[in-house]
Amino acid sequence: MSQSIEWTSEAEAKLKEIPFFVRPAARKKIEKFAQEMGATQITPEIYDQAKQKFGS
Repeated sequence: MSQSIEWTSEAEAKLKEIPFFVRPAARKKIEKFAQEMGATQITPEIYDQAKQKFGS
């Protein structure tokens, strides 16, 4: 049931600031967070909200 979520290029750039070895897990968490919010696209704003929520 997981629909793929689109990332804006700005949000992708922010994701690249995360160390590569935790990036896949971070991406999954952020996408799950966005889906729970009903978002279909990861924007820098959603990225920042997710980051605050997970405290990293």
